[in-house]
Amino acid sequence: MTENQTVQQKSVRHNRVAAAACFAAALITATVVGTQSATADGTAHRTAAVAARSAAVAAPGLGSAHLVQSEDYFRKGLNPVGATVALTGRQALSACSGEETMRDLTKGNATAYASVNWTFDTDGMLIESAASAPTGTAAATWEKQLVALVQDCQDEPAGHWRYGAAHTLTTTGGTARWYPAYNGDGTVTGGVAVLRSGTRVAIVELTGRPAYVEGIATAALNRLSS
Repeated sequence: MTENQTVQQKSVRHNRVAAAACFAAALITATVVGTQSATADGTAHRTAAVAARSAAVAAPGLGSAHLVQSEDYFRKGLNPVGATVALTGRQALSACSGEETMRDLTKGNATAYASVNWTFDTDGMLIESAASAPTGTAAATWEKQLVALVQDCQDEPAGHWRYGAAHTLTTTGGTARWYPAYNGDGTVTGGVAVLRSGTRVAIVELTGRPAYVEGIATAALNRLSS
């Protein structure tokens, strides 16, 4: 196989995955712990908040409270209408990763897993997957693997979906790298962030709401470190 053919196949795979991953993200979660949907009378805000908080608590050190919460969206001007929370580590990591999960990436060695799939009142969604490592060394390794996964979708030919350049943010609780996502015509369509706080690592991806990527990445990092 020639080098050009290899690049073309890789690009086709990424485009196919990018189109399908967001559509299928809710289906990839093997064990659904809590799900809520929107209603027409304004109770969507309350049900979304309940969904994220009603999941069973994971092993000490990581639980659903360390994921993005509904009030984080309200501060950013977004309107979440439902959330699916799981503690299995089996939700897809990102549009770039295809069906790879946090459990796959960590080879099942995390002390706890937590994930959430948020939907909004209009187009767009957010998926977040987190893991608690047994040691700081393991957390650093998993963080590097997540960064490599994202970077694998940066170098794409013109006209293909891709992630953009990394932006770094730091809080008292940890660090994050966030990347804008571009569709084939160069329009920013959302973004992804890799987070690290002590022995906790996470990846969060927002689609359809490009203006909010940095803010949500910051909120997610604050939650992960809480």
